[in-house]
Amino acid sequence: MSILFLQYPPCSTCKNAKKWLDAHEISYDSRNIKEENPTAEELAAWIKKSSLPIKRFFNTSGILYKEKNIKNLLPDMSEDEQITLLASDGMLVRRPLIIGDHFVLAGFKKKEWETALLP
Repeated sequence: MSILFLQYPPCSTCKNAKKWLDAHEISYDSRNIKEENPTAEELAAWIKKSSLPIKRFFNTSGILYKEKNIKNLLPDMSEDEQITLLASDGMLVRRPLIIGDHFVLAGFKKKEWETALLP
């Protein structure tokens, strides 16, 4: 199984998620979401694969999200515009984000991770 782990290293939730992956001996390729922001194409594919609403991919507790008042902008934006906005800055993307062959998980929820990653 090939797993991509998108994280922001200073983020405490990302640190906890990384510890969880390491404790369960799950191998992954790590990517710093701030230094290497997901592209619009990647995000579109991941959102489709996840079956989650686009809103779940926004880091709603982030400073940038609040500064730009994105909560009030999203209802008037098309899906493509929302994806383009997400792709504009890695700090807008919810993290950690984990992408496997058949799943995408946004945020660190142990139950979801256990279901997707443990035998």
